[in-house]
Amino acid sequence: MAADTPLHGRLDDDDYPAYTMGRAAEMLGTTPAFLRAIGEARLITPLRSEGGHRRYSRYQLRIAARARELVDRGTPIEAACRIVILEDQLEEAQRINAEYRRAANEAADRPRHDPS
Repeated sequence: MAADTPLHGRLDDDDYPAYTMGRAAEMLGTTPAFLRAIGEARLITPLRSEGGHRRYSRYQLRIAARARELVDRGTPIEAACRIVILEDQLEEAQRINAEYRRAANEAADRPRHDPS
């Protein structure tokens, strides 16, 4: 993202690391230790500020919230992280499949050119 992009544009970006660890934990109703644990499990990898502090995006907070739901229901944190990763991969695969189906349908609907 360009340095001259207005702040409101960056805040609309789901991937912009706008939240400190403390603020992210507060928003999720959890602890910084939980955020560190899901980072260690490689569910999310927060960006680091110039001072080395963890910064989280809205997308990462949604992922963390889903993991927290599972943990709150008694799922071990490592399993919760794996479940969320697989859910995310499935969602992406379904999105890609829908794009392929849409492209295939558009190609099938086009009139064919008869060279004769």
